[in-house]
Amino acid sequence: MRRALLSKNKLKFVDGSIKIPARDDPLYETWERANVMVLSWIVRTLAPQIVESVIYIESTKDLWNDLKERFTKGDYFRISDLLQEIHSAKQRERNITQFFTDMKIAWEELEFQRHVPNCVCGNSCDYNLSKTFIKQREVEYVICFLKGLNDSYNRVKTQLLLEPLPNINKVYSLIMQQER
Repeated sequence: MRRALLSKNKLKFVDGSIKIPARDDPLYETWERANVMVLSWIVRTLAPQIVESVIYIESTKDLWNDLKERFTKGDYFRISDLLQEIHSAKQRERNITQFFTDMKIAWEELEFQRHVPNCVCGNSCDYNLSKTFIKQREVEYVICFLKGLNDSYNRVKTQLLLEPLPNINKVYSLIMQQER
């Protein structure tokens, strides 16, 4: 949904960047028309029982916040399940492409569930907290992927565990070459 709104230059309606003009402002009718259009786009993507619970919300921002509060709270049990799934994944009879795809799906869901923390230092931050955090997750994913590969890849796994550790896409590419 976020991508669709961004592509139509309407994301500012849901994030609150566009403020509601006063009713006597000449821009109010334009804002109202765009707001209703975005509301209808979002509502059309919802399940009927969810629509019933938000049908009277008239502001896109309010609707978005309501849905966000309801559905994007991290489900700690799901996060735990995903972490367990990622750390215990084994290739077994799957080919490399299927194993990697399954892992990537789990990683992306995990990333959706738990967010990268933002640094509160301000614009002049020297720590690059977000980049450091993302790099640590990348290393975790590389290690889990390599650990999950069948023993027939032990030689290439050993070669890949060098400093600096390649990123996950490079590791996948090198393993694919080995599989061929």
